[in-house]
Amino acid sequence: MPESAGADIVIPGGLVYIRPMNLRKQVEQLLPNWERWYPSLFDAASDLGLIKAEVCDPGSLLLTSRHAKVRQEAADAHREKWGGQDQEIQPVRRQRAKRLRR
Repeated sequence: MPESAGADIVIPGGLVYIRPMNLRKQVEQLLPNWERWYPSLFDAASDLGLIKAEVCDPGSLLLTSRHAKVRQEAADAHREKWGGQDQEIQPVRRQRAKRLRR
């Protein structure tokens, strides 16, 4: 899409496309020379209310939870394509070789 002075671009047929503005442009539009007062773009954007922290369940941040979901989706897709029973997939564990004691 071509750049224009405004944020809105009118398309024939009455549709309006609102071009997203990047964070730096939003901060500079609201607070020119923000670098004088803020050490980073994110500090300025946070104070201006452009970005906000969201509280989430700590369990959703664990990679093991995310990986379990991906493994389950892969197993479901495999079952759907190739058939089979709905079984619990057990991870393959290597057995340690027993050392001979002298």
